[in-house]
Amino acid sequence: MTKPNVIEMHDITKKFGEFVANDHINLDVRQGEIHALLGENGAGKSTLMNMLSGLLQPTSGTIKVKRQEVTIDSPSKATKLGIGMVHQHFMLVEAFTVAENIILGSEVTKAGGVLDMKKA
Repeated sequence: MTKPNVIEMHDITKKFGEFVANDHINLDVRQGEIHALLGENGAGKSTLMNMLSGLLQPTSGTIKVKRQEVTIDSPSKATKLGIGMVHQHFMLVEAFTVAENIILGSEVTKAGGVLDMKKA
């Protein structure tokens, strides 16, 4: 049985001035699927994922999460919708572990403000 789409990106276009970074991109992700975006530098992969994770907004097109059209206007909104992004190495804090980088911005703390890695 085919599982339902949990993320749908339809006709996503992103322009920076006259430059078109993404031109009518479509991506459907079903529950349990894993996808890889491949392409040359400058192909628009990061731009597309930055729109899904709330760092950028599309110039046009629609994004649906669990069949509901959404506006993802911030990373915290993406997180509330169950969307997270692990950025390329240049976006990470080098002194942090992978786990620390993933929870950065939504840290779980113990009494006294100490990071609770077990809960994170």
